[in-house]
Amino acid sequence: MELSDRVTSGSSLMPQKKNPDALELIRGKCGRVQGALTGMMMTLKGLPLAYNKDMQEDKEGLFDALDTWLDCLHMAALVLDGIQVKRPRCQEAAQQGYANATELADYLVAKGVPFREAHHIVGEAVVEAIRQGKPLEDLPLDELQKFSQVIDEDVYPILSLQSCLDKRAAKGGVSPQQVAQAIAFAQARLG
Repeated sequence: MELSDRVTSGSSLMPQKKNPDALELIRGKCGRVQGALTGMMMTLKGLPLAYNKDMQEDKEGLFDALDTWLDCLHMAALVLDGIQVKRPRCQEAAQQGYANATELADYLVAKGVPFREAHHIVGEAVVEAIRQGKPLEDLPLDELQKFSQVIDEDVYPILSLQSCLDKRAAKGGVSPQQVAQAIAFAQARLG
């Protein structure tokens, strides 16, 4: 994804780089807000039930934290409004890193291979895929079968990115259905 020019600045060294200024400021302000919370908790710690003069000290940090956090929320809104998602690059990134290795292990377990053994088999297959500079799903069947004879042609649909996403359909998961539900829920809460 790419951030809008409104919330970034150019790098002094690298002309092609955008510095995510707003996000860096938000990250920095989190320490200030957390500090205000910690200060308030220390002020209120051990006070007896009732009003105490110590409590005059909670206002300064509280009001500063609220003002700071509201500024952060406005900056975050500007960041989110200006994000451009580069879908092809997202898909390319999602297919890297052998995230489908878990699916191969689950496949082996479903075929009766004990999990510890499946874990070891998949580890060897991933090492071989890395050695060849290929994604796991691009290893030919005969190579996959060197690691386990239970692997068959039916493994390839399971190793696809779409299959990996679809299987994560538990509440809060990354399946398209769960993501759509989360978006609908968030939009309903926002009104």
